[in-house]
Amino acid sequence: MLDLAFIREHPDLVRRTIREKGDRADLDRLLALDAERRKALAEFESLRAEQNRVSKEIAARKKRREPAEDLLDRMRAVAEKVKSLEAAAKEAGEKLQRELALIPNVLADGVPSGRSAEDNKIVRAWGEPVRRPFKLRPHWEIAEKLDIIDFERAAKLAGSHFAVFKGDGARLERALINFMLDLHTREHGYREIFSPPLLVNRASMFATGQLPKLEEDMYRCELDDLFLIPTAEVPVTNLHRDETLDNDALPIRYTCYTPCFRREAGSYGRDTRALMRVHQFDKVELVKLVRPETSYDELEKLLRDAEEVLQKLGLAYRVALLCSGEMSFAAAKCYDIECWAPGIERWMEVSSCSNFEAFQARRANIRFRAGSGRLEYVHTLNGSGVALARTVLCLLEAWQREDGGVEVPPALRPYMGGQDRIG
Repeated sequence: MLDLAFIREHPDLVRRTIREKGDRADLDRLLALDAERRKALAEFESLRAEQNRVSKEIAARKKRREPAEDLLDRMRAVAEKVKSLEAAAKEAGEKLQRELALIPNVLADGVPSGRSAEDNKIVRAWGEPVRRPFKLRPHWEIAEKLDIIDFERAAKLAGSHFAVFKGDGARLERALINFMLDLHTREHGYREIFSPPLLVNRASMFATGQLPKLEEDMYRCELDDLFLIPTAEVPVTNLHRDETLDNDALPIRYTCYTPCFRREAGSYGRDTRALMRVHQFDKVELVKLVRPETSYDELEKLLRDAEEVLQKLGLAYRVALLCSGEMSFAAAKCYDIECWAPGIERWMEVSSCSNFEAFQARRANIRFRAGSGRLEYVHTLNGSGVALARTVLCLLEAWQREDGGVEVPPALRPYMGGQDRIG
């Protein structure tokens, strides 16, 4: 959430952000509600001051044994007006908070302007697209031949866009998760969080920016008004909701594996076959809470940590700086890591690495006491380190062999008991 004073001081910047992100937030309505609330509060404070002055005069008259009926009548009228103004200010304040929750985060310097993925800026690439002397197959054909992923039986259980990993497919999934967690904890300095709640409340979803904007994309348990998490970012960031952290506690760096759940309500018409777009998937998340002055350096480090996963797996990828129209509601700056899937000849997003600056922290009320003793909001960051099942998709297609089997990348073999191939 943006600071209201910042919005008052920079309305043109906020209005441009709304336009650039393709958002429909009504800034004019918010500013009108703010003006209405401030006017009511000013009148309220003025009348309260008058109440105090008149109360003292009434007391003085009574002490002098002088009549005060005229003042008492006046006070009754003022009291009614004060009550009315207080109610008006409260109502305007509640409407204002609802509108404020719909204003997206402002864009950081250097974010390219644009409306679609074609306007993203490719900042670097790693590795060469796989070439083989045989026709490369798509991952669903590989998975079916090896009997390691079952889409048909998953659909029987829950409908389309689900998958069941079996045998070596299950072993591969677990190996990837453990490999990534070990890399991030042992080499990159993150602290692991294990088994956070997969169901969270509205306050948690609001704090990280999923609500109210994205509620239709979430799975909601109506009876308890709880939401299945779309990413571990939600429970992990909210671990410190409503806390004031010591200055020397920062930076905080967490990594966490969880299943993730997304309805993908707006994805119809996109590529959705097999593992390309699923409603439930595994992901290792990276979350940081840092001092404001270090947050952009921490973003670059987080991005490199996610990239190293793909480098160690031998998967070609590119890094895209997202344009304004591709940015999320809460992010100030975001990089996508797109992995090359040679069987379907597509770039598949496997990680988004974002800096939210103080946007989430203000919603979650996560502050720290700076060296000066002043309270400030932390900056929050997160990124996929990395997401499955698209990484599995790319791995199966990139490491496939002509006989239909799949070579296991060397970095994964210790996590698969030395196994060097599937099939």
